[in-house]
Amino acid sequence: MRRLGEQKWRNFILPSKVTHGFSSKTNPNPNEFLIKAISKSLLHNETWETLSTKYSTVNLSNSVIQQILLRFKQPETAKSALNFFHWSAHNRNLRHGISTYAVTIHILVKSRLLIDARALIESSISNSDSDLFNSLLDTYEISSSTPLVFDLLVQCYAKLRNFEIGFEVFQKLSNRGFVLSVITLNTLLQYAVKSNRIDLVWRIYEVAIEKRTYPNETTIQIMISALCKEGKLKEVVDLLDKIQGKRSSSAPLIVNTSLVFRVLGENRIEEGMSLLKRLLQKNMVLDVIGYSIVVYAKIKQGDLEYARKVFDEMLQRGFDANAFVYTGFIKACCEKGEIEEAGRLLNEMESSGLNPYDETFIYLIEGCARFGKEEGSLKYCEIMVARGLRPSCLVFNEMVERLSKIENVKHANEILTKSIDNGFMPNEDTYSRMIRGFVEGNDIEQALKLFYEMEYRKISPGFTVFRSLIVGLCACGKVEAGEKYLRIMKKRLIEPNADIYDALVNAFQKAGDKTNADRVYDEMMLIR
Repeated sequence: MRRLGEQKWRNFILPSKVTHGFSSKTNPNPNEFLIKAISKSLLHNETWETLSTKYSTVNLSNSVIQQILLRFKQPETAKSALNFFHWSAHNRNLRHGISTYAVTIHILVKSRLLIDARALIESSISNSDSDLFNSLLDTYEISSSTPLVFDLLVQCYAKLRNFEIGFEVFQKLSNRGFVLSVITLNTLLQYAVKSNRIDLVWRIYEVAIEKRTYPNETTIQIMISALCKEGKLKEVVDLLDKIQGKRSSSAPLIVNTSLVFRVLGENRIEEGMSLLKRLLQKNMVLDVIGYSIVVYAKIKQGDLEYARKVFDEMLQRGFDANAFVYTGFIKACCEKGEIEEAGRLLNEMESSGLNPYDETFIYLIEGCARFGKEEGSLKYCEIMVARGLRPSCLVFNEMVERLSKIENVKHANEILTKSIDNGFMPNEDTYSRMIRGFVEGNDIEQALKLFYEMEYRKISPGFTVFRSLIVGLCACGKVEAGEKYLRIMKKRLIEPNADIYDALVNAFQKAGDKTNADRVYDEMMLIR
């Protein structure tokens, strides 16, 4: 369609040496006289009043308007084009079509009348029904335009907070081979950050790198601001510390590393590797970080053999092993149940002078717990705490959940005490599982101590805690104490279930107290 439009335009606007007349063999444009007349009036800077008087009966179609505009597409006559655009809209009460807007915008941008161009762009895109982008593309060649027009378009979308459309246009232009300026990239990013569209910020930055619109110092500052807003800056800096073995202060390195890990974290491995390759080619990521990321990606894919080859190549090229890569291998082994191999890697890691960090131990604790190695999970948890590290609540709770021996529950309780001294914050689930472990191990006294510790720490016991205590007290013949906790439970509006009542009834019957057994039974029947 665009080529056809251009051919029509060429038929209407002939080179200057033949515009004074038509050959007898050509079909003249029926509007040619009108186009020439209005163009001449505009060149003579006639006023709007004069124009309106002279052309009061003329019907100006969109086609005629665009042909007139195109006669003024050179920078020295662009103001006449703008004058005609406004006169035809105002005095003739016309509503310009989107293609007329597009042609005028092209002329203004080429002539660097950018304030006027922005005004027309904003006016056009404020109308949700307009398709300015495609109209600008369709009229780009016949207007002899410049890529700057698309920079302004995306910038206007950003300033009007139409981020998704602006980003979509950014992508479409990049796919067509237009390389937008870094100023446009920064404008889109800046307004997205201001509006807390952090997810979109990283999508924009990723596409920019893919399409070779590379960042400058301002871009990096915006991306650091985005990391701060989402609370991820420390996380990325800590990650680089684990790879480099020292605190990283390079803002571009922080931003670009974060980008690659985000893509990999979304399981877009191929895209992540392609992105990493481009960053390495432009020296935007250090080689040692590149190797570490490739190892991480291959481990994530489950290709441990290839990951090990990359790791060996990394060492052969003179780069040091790092805690991040070792932890990745340890995690993979623990997930597969290869606990002994994970332990061997930990020893190898420490022999290399590398310090395991919290996640290293967390993977070992989880792996041991899931594959029935209770003592192993406790051992690694104890080592972790002894080094001043804290397990996550989730991992500690899972470890306790899988303990089957009372001696291991007691060991876990000792570790819990030391962990709390290190700043560990147990939750209701932590105490619930510990109490149940002691009850099942027939140590009701220790279970009660943990209950009072919960109360002291202002952690409200839930149904599971009360159930464990009441059932445990009844099992060891302390039915009156069990009923006391039933009253506390009900006072706190926690509804007992049949298991609790059954335990109390059985305990009273075992003690020969039929009266209380019947009373509790009747109470149970009332709630059913």
